[in-house]
Amino acid sequence: MKFVLFHGCNIPARVVQYADATAAVCARLGIELVERTAFNCCGYPARNTDHRAYVLSAARNLALAEKSGMDMLVMCKCCYGSLKKAACFLKQDQELKADINRILAKENLVYKNGIRVKHLLSVLYHDVGLERLRENISKTYSGLQIAVSYGCHALRPSTVTEFDDPVSPKIFDELVEATGAFSVQWARKLDCCGAPLTGINDRLAMDMARKKIESAREAGAQFICTACPYSQLQFDGIQMRMAAASENGKQPLAPILYPQLLGLCMGIDEKTLGISKNEIDLSGITSFLTAE
Repeated sequence: MKFVLFHGCNIPARVVQYADATAAVCARLGIELVERTAFNCCGYPARNTDHRAYVLSAARNLALAEKSGMDMLVMCKCCYGSLKKAACFLKQDQELKADINRILAKENLVYKNGIRVKHLLSVLYHDVGLERLRENISKTYSGLQIAVSYGCHALRPSTVTEFDDPVSPKIFDELVEATGAFSVQWARKLDCCGAPLTGINDRLAMDMARKKIESAREAGAQFICTACPYSQLQFDGIQMRMAAASENGKQPLAPILYPQLLGLCMGIDEKTLGISKNEIDLSGITSFLTAE
């Protein structure tokens, strides 16, 4: 398997451990990730202010991937949703597509709708498969209860993202349970983490994150598992702010990125997976690991 890797903006700047862990896990699974430095922003920040600029930004990335002849693997769920939605607009509106291609032609690029955009979790679940994942695991978790946070942009609108059932998704849960951990059912599992409101309405963003964290805690979760830089930053940062303010005296519910969770089971060392780069200490999670 070979994919062109789309980092997006946040991961290289703020969640580099997501990229490091993804690279390490994919290497073990025989997935070749090809870097392209020419990629730009996915266009999401302009999506609600300048539709043409948003689609152009996304289309340029899609055209670059097409030129490489490979499908695109995306780690950020926001980027994933943004690129998939832009591709949908371009498919439905031939006039828009012609307009965008006129601009792309200045760089000798053209978008033909000839590639697929896949999220990391989709690749692991559909392209690799649970059986092959288990074959590459040398240790499993025992007694570990995980709350999976699906995020918003991969699930909705489902007819565009084509990721999973938006009402009753299962992909992330089954990927977590392939490691031996138990995926708890929790009331706010599909709620927004509040990250889009950070910097706009911090009080509301913190309240949304707090309620989601408390819901996971009430369900018995010992960690939250993420697969999106925004959710990871939100759960890490909000809880650090809450702890600094001595808001509730409770121990934080540490978030862990899925390739970190999986990588530990594969015997990949913590430094390679960037475990120490998470804000909230994750050292306790290794105590749940048992040799196969």
